[in-house]
Parts: sequence; C-alpha cells; structure tokens
Amino acid sequence: MAYAKGKYAKFISDRSGMEYPYTEMVKEWNGSRVHKSEFEPKTPQDNPKRHTSDAEALQNSRPDRTENVTERLLPRNAFTYAAGETVIKIYEPGHGRTTGDTVRFRNVTGANEIVLNSANDSDGRTITVIDDDFYSYSVGLAPSTTTIFGGDQASSGPVTVSN
Repeated sequence: MAYAKGKYAKFISDRSGMEYPYTEMVKEWNGSRVHKSEFEPKTPQDNPKRHTSDAEALQNSRPDRTENVTERLLPRNAFTYAAGETVIKIYEPGHGRTTGDTVRFRNVTGANEIVLNSANDSDGRTITVIDDDFYSYSVGLAPSTTTIFGGDQASSGPVTVSN
C-alpha cells in the first residue's frame, strides 16, 4: 500500500491541539504526535540504568582449613637458668602461648645432664607466660651459677607432632 507524502496535509498536535503541517510532525517516546517545536525528549529519570546485584559467591571456593600445630625452631641459646632461681626462662619471640600450656622441647643442648633431661622431657613442661617473648617452667632446684643453653637446633612445640 502506498501513502501520500502529505505536503499539503495538516495534523492536530496531541499536546497543544493546534494545526500544523503534516511534514513537521514528530512522534514522542510516549506515542504522542506533536509538532517539532513542541517535542520533549525522554528524561534520564524515565530511562534508569540497569542495576545489577553484587556477586555473592566464588566459583571454585573451598572452606578454610585448620593447620596442625607444628614445632618452632627457637633462637640460638634461648634457655636461661639463673643462679638462685628455680625456673628456666625461655626466649621465643611472639610465642602466642598461655599460662598452663604444655610445651615439649626437642634437641636442647649445652647444659648439664640434669637440666637437659628436664628440658628434653618427652611429656613436655607446663609453662608460665612472662610476656609476649618469654615464658618459663619450674625445675625445683636452684643452681649456683647462671647457665645459658639451648644450642642451634632447639625447638618447641606440642607434645605429639602430627603430619
């Protein structure tokens, strides 16, 4: 079907009700047919941007795992057995232990046999925390001279080590 060009035709504006030339008619976004001088474009508020929600899950996630407690290598000669005191003081920077924990020491060297047997006890020792870097355990007898010992390979850890 063919339509006329409308060069002599008139139309009535939907907005103002006035008569205008048919060739100057435009259609608004809401379907109204108005003259080009009356045309109002769609406002940005009428055309909101699409909002997407935030992602909530990871595609290949795995739960956090709990690591086994392991041995920690102590600094060189970390044990101090002071003259006249009945406790052995251990230097372990940032140990994170609490009073009453049982700690087993391994590979302690450099002291007399009684002290070494006390330090290398397979049942571990119950400790008393002094501060963030030091803790101690009681041995029951006081030496006459101060002894610093431990060696290069001394370690601290749980009574049993699991893999």
